[in-house]
Amino acid sequence: MTSSSLVSPTRRRVVWGIRILLALVFGAAGIAKLAGVPQMVQAFEAIGFGQWFRYVTGVVELGGAVLLLVPATGFNGGLLLTATMACAVATHLVLVGGSPAPAVVLALLSAFVTWCLRPVRRLAAGAA
Repeated sequence: MTSSSLVSPTRRRVVWGIRILLALVFGAAGIAKLAGVPQMVQAFEAIGFGQWFRYVTGVVELGGAVLLLVPATGFNGGLLLTATMACAVATHLVLVGGSPAPAVVLALLSAFVTWCLRPVRRLAAGAA
């Protein structure tokens, strides 16, 4: 059972709206990375790990987007994308500079979805 089964229909709709928005954003970003859009190539050149890292990041973002849209795997997708954006924020702050604000916003939205979809355990009747 997930915490989403214990919430109001309005909250469920909000969480689904954010999941869809994140899937669109991460899907587009992943495709741009895999397609070799010049800005992505330059950004990953600045990071300095090589272009293989752009491909890995693109696959992670696309995979996370798909996981977000599948009800049974939404938590895992949110967790994966939260971690990815936490690394993106650190990369901006430590390696490449520039504003980490977009990555922070995406990390917070992904973390919110992850929190809302977290598995919950019910205490057994009579357990202390």
